[in-house]
Amino acid sequence: MCGLFASVVFAPDRRFIDAVHHRGPDGDGWQTFESPAGSVALGHRRLSIIDLDARASQPMSCGDGRFWLVFNGEIYNYLEIRAELQSLGRVFRTQSDGEVLLEAYKVWGEDALQRFIGMFAFLIWDARDKVLFAARDRLGIKPLFYLATPHGIAFGSEIKQLTGLPGYRAQLNPRRAHDFLTHGITDHTTETLFDGIASLAPGHCLKLDLTRWRASGALAPRAYWSVPEPESAKMSLGDAATQFRALFMDSIKLHMRSDVRVGSCLSGGLDSSSIVGAQSLYWPEKAEPLHAISAVFPGTAVDESRFIDDVIAKTKAKSLRVTCSPEQLIAETDDILRAQDEPFGSTSLYAQYRVFETARAHGVKVMLDGQGADELLGGYHGCFHFHYARLIRSAQLFGLLRTLSERKRWHGISMRDQLAPYLARLPGPLGRAFQAPAPAGSAPLLSNAFESAHAPRHGGLMADLLAAEGRGPIRSLGDYCVLLTQSTSLPMLLRYEDRNSMAHGIEARVPFLDHRLVEFAIRLGDQHKIVGGDTKHILRRALADLLPPSVAHRRDKIGFATPEATWFRGPLREQIRCGIEDTLSLAPSIFDAACVRAHVEATLDGQKSFDFSLWRLYIFGRWMRMHGLAA
Repeated sequence: MCGLFASVVFAPDRRFIDAVHHRGPDGDGWQTFESPAGSVALGHRRLSIIDLDARASQPMSCGDGRFWLVFNGEIYNYLEIRAELQSLGRVFRTQSDGEVLLEAYKVWGEDALQRFIGMFAFLIWDARDKVLFAARDRLGIKPLFYLATPHGIAFGSEIKQLTGLPGYRAQLNPRRAHDFLTHGITDHTTETLFDGIASLAPGHCLKLDLTRWRASGALAPRAYWSVPEPESAKMSLGDAATQFRALFMDSIKLHMRSDVRVGSCLSGGLDSSSIVGAQSLYWPEKAEPLHAISAVFPGTAVDESRFIDDVIAKTKAKSLRVTCSPEQLIAETDDILRAQDEPFGSTSLYAQYRVFETARAHGVKVMLDGQGADELLGGYHGCFHFHYARLIRSAQLFGLLRTLSERKRWHGISMRDQLAPYLARLPGPLGRAFQAPAPAGSAPLLSNAFESAHAPRHGGLMADLLAAEGRGPIRSLGDYCVLLTQSTSLPMLLRYEDRNSMAHGIEARVPFLDHRLVEFAIRLGDQHKIVGGDTKHILRRALADLLPPSVAHRRDKIGFATPEATWFRGPLREQIRCGIEDTLSLAPSIFDAACVRAHVEATLDGQKSFDFSLWRLYIFGRWMRMHGLAA
């Protein structure tokens, strides 16, 4: 895991790679070239994980000096690809996965992308043919941003590398600001909240032939991978669980490859506990214990210590725990914002930030984490909507009654409330009897002018995203899992993970996102994901022996959460109120100030149920002030 930079036409300037020194504290490299389009620069900051020798540093050249690589990420199956290349006569000078990537590109060109199991963003400069090639991994685990202007084009691992380029003035992207403030979502398109700065889409590559391309010329990214169609595989639960386990365990083995200490994030939930359980099976007998690091909040509703205790007792891992106070959150918010570059939707991000900070303090350089399982396997409670719809369409009365009963027993949701969205569609008085009343004080927080100018065009954000992807309406849980994976949830969580880990020089790895496991889970469609009141049923079935019973049978969902409602209504009340007033002063054209103030007071006083809107209002203004933005 590292930081990279490349520019074309812009005057070469090492400041733009030094801006992400935190991503690569173990070394740096810089090379410049000439092309018909203008100067070409490649920069790299190295975090040494595989092959710690200086010969593995980048920019890395092939033996004849034709190809040059800058690379962020890991190719987990590099040993297998290396052996195949050696059988073809290729000779290696290092033990690094970066050299394997470079040699694979020399032999197979763009087709090498199909062979990689890993997370990556990389650029390869062909000094002979004057071609710059860029690619990003299938799920977008590793970032790659770019800015194209009449002055040139540049690529970077983080947005902060691009905002200082000549001729660029940071401005707010109002469409993405609307999405964040209304839905709490970012990273769902290739646009960022900085107007003009975009990301290369996951599973895409881009080639610039500099014998013909010039600044402001068209860019033509192309997809080299896409998710398969849901419901394209039919199998029994037993067969599905067997295949899921085999793919998951192989992914764990590959993700544990490292020349430095490997640890794990442990929230106490199903996903992270499965990873720690699997790691413990492969942990060398005489090695020091696996470090499992957790965020805990004793005495609060979000504390998961008892589940963590059970996982540690089963796996014999070494438990490291961190907590944080509301005062620490406010004091360190700017540090997190600088790391993230864009605003973030809740304070839970701070708990994750502290986990990676703790890993660094204890010399753990690689951390495995559970991102992706909820999106692939229907782990969110919103997924039940599509489960109910399928049961109703197919007249599976027993399955419907089982689900209603188990959710009532496990989550305290009455059968009436579970069925209300469907019964409300009935005609006449019966339907009206089940229609939920409008929430008190539900006036919009955004100004009418801003809302009308930037609201989704197709009747809602989800419809806009589906239209952009060329997909029809969501009709099944399988369809919804694709949307969660590609757009609405996972890309944002991966951005949080990448920036929080790299802020502390930690490589975060996500074994549920091995593309083979992703493809398998998507092909399952609705099958074996929600069964009765159980989410992620296939995971529970496949990995039950790795988990303590208390975790295997958990039905609640917390993650690295903070007691945000308690903090905001208590010790942070005035800071939040004042921060939101600052937001209103910076962006008077965006908000309906009177509605915002009424909403804030009603929420802080407990008259309205707590949600993440207060944090979004607060952090948006803090982010604008940090970057000198106005609206």
